[in-house]
Amino acid sequence: MPTDFEAIRQQLLESNDEFRQLATQHHDLDERIHNLATRPYLSEPEQLEEVTLKKRKLHLKDQMEHMLRHSH
Repeated sequence: MPTDFEAIRQQLLESNDEFRQLATQHHDLDERIHNLATRPYLSEPEQLEEVTLKKRKLHLKDQMEHMLRHSH
């Protein structure tokens, strides 16, 4: 069984549907946040969206790390 986190992460991506869905959602949120960050100006609703997306992304990361820590 793999011992480093990257190997475990790759194994979970290949074998665990829930982890794969979390990783996909995390990636999608990262792209949306990046798109907002490249704009020269954000309206108030866009600023709120950016904060909300960052919180959701962090929550997904926490869930993924929990699964990584408890997979071995």
